Amino acid sequence: MKIKLEKVTKVFKKSEESGHIVLKDISFSIDEGDFVIILGESGCGKSTLLNMLAGLEQPTSGKIYVDGQEITGIHPSRSILFQQPTLIPWLNVKENVAYGCNLRGDTEKLDYRVYQFLEIMGIEGFSNAKPNQLSLGMAQRACLARALVGRPDTLLLDEPFASLDTFTKSHIQEEMVHLWLSEQFTAVFVTHDIDEAILLGNKIILLAGEPPIIQDVFEINEEYPRDRNSSEFKEMRTRILEKFKNSYLAKRRIISSKQIQDDNF
Repeated sequence: MKIKLEKVTKVFKKSEESGHIVLKDISFSIDEGDFVIILGESGCGKSTLLNMLAGLEQPTSGKIYVDGQEITGIHPSRSILFQQPTLIPWLNVKENVAYGCNLRGDTEKLDYRVYQFLEIMGIEGFSNAKPNQLSLGMAQRACLARALVGRPDTLLLDEPFASLDTFTKSHIQEEMVHLWLSEQFTAVFVTHDIDEAILLGNKIILLAGEPPIIQDVFEINEEYPRDRNSSEFKEMRTRILEKFKNSYLAKRRIISSKQIQDDNF
């Protein structure tokens, strides 16, 4: 599944006369099987971009295509995982994981598929538990299983591990890479964590600026699993951090200039 964005701009209206530009002229392509990271500080439009890829929101201008077809709404070929677990409280884990497939009538070998992903996530022993009986990490694993059991072509992830403790986060990151390598889906992953971006992605798109634009695209060809202490990892971290610092300083200058103009006006 090839995804292409052409000069995508998103504006949130503040009033009839004015609006806030969340993203401006975003253009890039995602090849089938890519693991693409959308990296940037909080408030730079990362989640908005992901929501548009999911079909939950539409661009103010520009187009987003999947295999040549414009995205106009949600589709089961694109599954999304949010930052906080979103399980249905009155259903058990197994029922939650199967919920979307049952809703669509995608029931062929569903019990087997559900158990397969519960096992991969290491929570097969909690298949009959309710969400309030799970830890945060277990609940997020159940959500990841639900996102994958429908065999999506593209998995969209909005900072899904940000609220987890370091050990759980590290373990699920490893599982995520193994799943991507074995299932061969396309992944688009939003984060503000540079190390997480380098650990997971084969392409990093850096969003920054005022308004937010693509500042740079970093290609990563290192094999998995990646070592944070390797010279290649440290060099990539330094390159990204330097680019981000320059973009951040430029943004602050623009904001300060606007404030001075407003004060003088």
